[in-house]
Amino acid sequence: MPDPMVVCRFVHFAAVLLMFGASAFRCLLPGREVSRAVDQALLTVCRVLACVALASAVCWLLLTTQAMAGSWSDTLQPSTLWLVLGSTFFGQVWAAHLLFSGLLVTAMYARVQLRIRCLLSFLLLITLAPVGHGAMLDGWQGQLLMLNQAIHLTGVGAWLGGLLVLWLVLKHPGEVNVQRLLWRFSQMGGVLVAAIVFTGLVNTRVLTGQFWPTPLFNGFALILLIKVLVVVAMLGLALFNLLMSRAGHTRVLRRSVLVEGLLGLAGVAAVSLLGTLPPLVI
Repeated sequence: MPDPMVVCRFVHFAAVLLMFGASAFRCLLPGREVSRAVDQALLTVCRVLACVALASAVCWLLLTTQAMAGSWSDTLQPSTLWLVLGSTFFGQVWAAHLLFSGLLVTAMYARVQLRIRCLLSFLLLITLAPVGHGAMLDGWQGQLLMLNQAIHLTGVGAWLGGLLVLWLVLKHPGEVNVQRLLWRFSQMGGVLVAAIVFTGLVNTRVLTGQFWPTPLFNGFALILLIKVLVVVAMLGLALFNLLMSRAGHTRVLRRSVLVEGLLGLAGVAAVSLLGTLPPLVI
């Protein structure tokens, strides 16, 4: 049976990453390049993601508190929850995270400007950086590791969310120039991949003392290998998508973008598990 914390982390990371990336990529597109149907579909999806993010953030708090308190009867006591939120590093970070999550849900249903929703989703995303391995080091080293993790999450979110927008555009093409849109995403993707790879290497080096942990097919190193293979497969599909776009095979392209996005979510699942495993720092 899957660990509830791993499942909770996966659901929460997926919702926050997709929501931020989709909002950010939409902000970069001129209004004429996206149909009204796409914007309405994107708003609906982001509303669902915002609610999922808030619910899973509450579950994350409860699961973490239960691990600290040792029993659910103590966990559900308001005094215990307030103690965790006010007296622990995780709790202080999570209080801000819950605030941004609540504001984002309100913003989604109040139809505030897209740029404000994008800003709130970015703040929600970067408050995930200090959670997990990002909080392992103290002082300036810990702060740099959190910054590195924030950049890593921003890159991953922009890639996955961009794929979501592309898929919605391909589903409701209208008069959109798909080839130009995909080329715009691929240009941005080059920067994103470079940032993801570099920050990923930094994380691994800092946490394990090596650029690649050993033994290779065990624990932390094995899950990290799976994550890397997923990224390589996504890069291959990105090249395939460009070829399909130039050939005008929209239906094949739509399916390929969907598969690339699902692979990205598989990578998020690997990250969710990695965050619960000891990195074997040496």
